[in-house]
Amino acid sequence: MSEAKQYQVPTEALRLDGPVKRPAPGTLPLRGDIAHIALAGRYLVPHYAVPQQRTIGDADVVLRLAGREDGTEVATLAAGSGFELLDTAGNWAWGCVGPEGPSGWIPLSALAPDGQ
Repeated sequence: MSEAKQYQVPTEALRLDGPVKRPAPGTLPLRGDIAHIALAGRYLVPHYAVPQQRTIGDADVVLRLAGREDGTEVATLAAGSGFELLDTAGNWAWGCVGPEGPSGWIPLSALAPDGQ
């Protein structure tokens, strides 16, 4: 497992003033339904997730915009590098390298088993 990072969970009421420019897909870990907890003061979504620190397994993996093999490539994550898991759907994991991105989907099978 990757080195644990600590993220502050906001204790005050969250609010935004005025319009917020939506970042480009694959950059910040932000979707319409969920975002990384570190973005709580900057973007308003229904749910925030504290990431589960995981590690990419023995092979490099392509980070994709969609959770499918034909999804647009965002980046290649090196074997053994850290991955912050925020959500899963079927056989896919959505997360990021860090709260400033990049973010996207990888196959769940690309993650090292918990504790490694």
